[in-house]
Amino acid sequence: MPLYNAIMLNFAEPVKRIFYNLGFFAKTLKGVISFIRNYKASYKVLVMQILFTFVYALGITTLLALAIGAAVNIIGGPFLARLNQQQLMYTLLIIIITRELGPLLTAFIVIARSATAIATEIAGMVISHEVEAYISIGVDPIEHLAVPRFLGVTISLVLLNIYFSVFGLAGSYIISQFFNSIPIDLYFESLIHHLHIKDIILSITKSVSFGAIISIGAVIQGFSVERASTEIPVAGLKAVSSSFAYCIIVNVLLSVLFYIVLV
Repeated sequence: MPLYNAIMLNFAEPVKRIFYNLGFFAKTLKGVISFIRNYKASYKVLVMQILFTFVYALGITTLLALAIGAAVNIIGGPFLARLNQQQLMYTLLIIIITRELGPLLTAFIVIARSATAIATEIAGMVISHEVEAYISIGVDPIEHLAVPRFLGVTISLVLLNIYFSVFGLAGSYIISQFFNSIPIDLYFESLIHHLHIKDIILSITKSVSFGAIISIGAVIQGFSVERASTEIPVAGLKAVSSSFAYCIIVNVLLSVLFYIVLV
């Protein structure tokens, strides 16, 4: 019986955590309506979150997008040329940059920059009793703290993903000029011809899902601390590790679902 109880306890804890996370997510979505009605109270938090997550990340995103686009062209171009299948380069670019690497790599950038920042910031507020102060004056901490960060991270991730795709495809064009000069209008006309609405839907769906995972996970880890200041960096590390794991899992599930249903 003690062994059975231990097994059931180990099994019940992850299930309990999953339901808690889903409940927190549902409460955050509910708070979005109140936030929109009374946006002035936390408008600055939303703006600052977008500024930190999107604008400040444009530099590293540009560099990474250009590098990925160039790498796809350098590696794939000669290989497809040997097979006399140069037109497949456009499909390859869309699959790698728009469908797969764009959403996932921008999510990794946001995790490295924002997940730790959000978790440690909220954890510090819990330790310093700021959250208790909000509750004591009738301010909902979910609406004031979680919702603007959820919206800010999700909006920023969608914008970063679009930005990554544009610069990734542009980087491929720049590199292609060194091997086989292609008129810019022909290049982008061919890209648009091979780009379908289902590719855009999958890419945006991934970005929205990753934004929700990163923001909600970071906020939950921040709220989970108790009284010791040593818990603050631990909350940041947990937010990063859980966000990486869940984003990879969701990315695989969405890709598999896409190829089963839409392809």
